[in-house]
Amino acid sequence: MTHPIEHQETGNTGAFYVPQNGERIAEMTYSRTNPTLIIIDHTHVDERLKGQGVGRQLLDALVAWARETKTRVVALCPFAKSQFDKDPSIRDVLV
Repeated sequence: MTHPIEHQETGNTGAFYVPQNGERIAEMTYSRTNPTLIIIDHTHVDERLKGQGVGRQLLDALVAWARETKTRVVALCPFAKSQFDKDPSIRDVLV
C-alpha cells in the first residue's frame, strides 16, 4: 500500500512524512548543512504501519527530491544507511 508523502522544510531542518488526522504517523527527518547537502538523521514509522514498506517509501521520496534538486545526502540514520547499503540504485545521491 502506498501512502501519501508530504515534504516540509523549515530553516535548516526538514522531513518527509505521512500525515493522518493531523499527526505524522511516519517520518524521515534531515538537517541541512548547506544549500546542497542534507544529513538524514532519523526515521520513525508508527506501529500501525509496520511491515508496509513505509520507511522505504519515505526514503524513495527523499531520493527523488534529492535528484530533482541536486541535493547530496549523508545517511546517519541507521535505517536509511542500511537501505543505501542494500540498494546501489539509490546511491547516486550520496556524498
